[in-house]
Amino acid sequence: MTTRTIDALCDQFVEDYTSLDPIAATMVGVAGHDDRLTDLSPTGYDARIALVRAAVEAVEAATPADDREASARDAFLERNRLELELEAAGLNRSRMSVLWSGLHEIREVFDLMPTDGEEAIANIGARLAAIPSALEGLRVTLSDEARKGNVVAARQYAEVAEQVRRWTGQTGGGGDFFTGLVERLGADDDTELLAHAASASRAFASFGLFLSDELEPQGRDKEGVGREHYALASRYFLGAEVDLDETYAWGWTELKRLSDLMDETAEAILPGSTVDEAVAHLEADESRVVTGREEFRDWMQDLADRTIAGLADTHFDIPQPIRRIECMLAPTNDGAIYYTGPSEDFSRPGRMWWSVPDGIETFHPWREVTTVFHEGVPGHHLQVAQTAYRKESLNRWQRLMCWCSGHGEGWALYAERLMDELGHLDDPADKLGMLDGQSMRAARVIVDIGMHLELEIPVDNPFGFHPGETWTPELGLEFMRQHCRMDDDVIQFEVKRYLGLPGQAPSYKVGERIWLESRAEVQARHGDGFDLKAFHRSALDLGSLGLDPLRAALARL
Repeated sequence: MTTRTIDALCDQFVEDYTSLDPIAATMVGVAGHDDRLTDLSPTGYDARIALVRAAVEAVEAATPADDREASARDAFLERNRLELELEAAGLNRSRMSVLWSGLHEIREVFDLMPTDGEEAIANIGARLAAIPSALEGLRVTLSDEARKGNVVAARQYAEVAEQVRRWTGQTGGGGDFFTGLVERLGADDDTELLAHAASASRAFASFGLFLSDELEPQGRDKEGVGREHYALASRYFLGAEVDLDETYAWGWTELKRLSDLMDETAEAILPGSTVDEAVAHLEADESRVVTGREEFRDWMQDLADRTIAGLADTHFDIPQPIRRIECMLAPTNDGAIYYTGPSEDFSRPGRMWWSVPDGIETFHPWREVTTVFHEGVPGHHLQVAQTAYRKESLNRWQRLMCWCSGHGEGWALYAERLMDELGHLDDPADKLGMLDGQSMRAARVIVDIGMHLELEIPVDNPFGFHPGETWTPELGLEFMRQHCRMDDDVIQFEVKRYLGLPGQAPSYKVGERIWLESRAEVQARHGDGFDLKAFHRSALDLGSLGLDPLRAALARL
């Protein structure tokens, strides 16, 4: 009997899993599945979980050939054992939030599909035609889970139902996504395609009613999930187990540190001013304003391109295919900013997306310089695309399917801070934008843990914020408004997101904390021989993995 290597087992898992999950195949860039949607019925979930369980057992029984395979084995088992834990806890199939659900995956997959040529159009048509059946399967799954008591907070069902109304053109100014998709394809005269789009829109609208009429009344009144659920979610998003109470206390300390730095930076912008006065001064400066969504997209693209050119071959090794990124306006208006990776063959490049809320036409680049670094280079694009490129050192699962929020978002936040270290935020306005974003991430460590665990607000907190009271969603929104200088619609979406995805929002700042600690540990071991560029290359060459496996792998450097 032939013993299969870790790499062979992981490669086979990609083949088997993407066959069972065509949406995931498109998302990660595996060709050949674009004409189907994922089976979201209980039967479909059963098949995927059975595959994960069998793969975990096989990898557990295999012996790594070297340190590289040991890292791959650690990463695979950490990620997929957690998938099985989420399934056992009833949190996998019942997932429904304003940022993540099977419903969102069906809508978003169309953003990543090829659109040129007859085959591409046929695939889009086939997927549009499959939406009613896919949503019926999801409806059965969510109904079954609700009967078992596996439900989310009522507000998440209500908010997603409102998102559906916007996607289908019932509310907002975005129009119907599905008929708009056909128009963007230039296929307005294709009656069959238009019929599939109309059917898809009706199916989504009907599903929105199912969420509001049937699931919302069964949803939890309390939005906080409690310590046990939160601890599991935190491990999933971090790939590490952290002391939640210590992390909550650290969040207050970190936010105060950043607030002090913002005061210093405001002084550099407008001597004698407060942070709010400095912000008002910058927003009144017409030379720092970009008007128009397409114009702002072009500004982002220009900065992303210049940054890649400036960092390549100096501070980072950036292979040629990775030197291309596309900045995109998302065809929705939910307010999110996100990155999607390249296809396996790089024919689809990595993309930075902005789902601009209704009514926003004026942009302030000083706020978003750091966003371009976060989503582009040296943030997500460098990290994700370089992982996809490293065929010689990473198996296919590592390159395409492994993702840990604490590792990925932690790296992107670390990248923002690194760009300050490297002198790319010399303009105090750009630095204030970075610090404001960092402060928002620190504030949500406090708010996310505080709301879900219903912790007490410290009596001696440095901001005098409701001392001694217990966190509620209302207090969370008030706190975020005090510590974030963003449009209020965006802040409200942020808090809804925290309540629907416990543990995800803190993964950015906590992940950055662990990245910084790991770098310091490697630097201490190497002393004067420490090379920052070599550290980044070695760390990124590990691919995405949980933060505990990352620590173990970096300890071998």
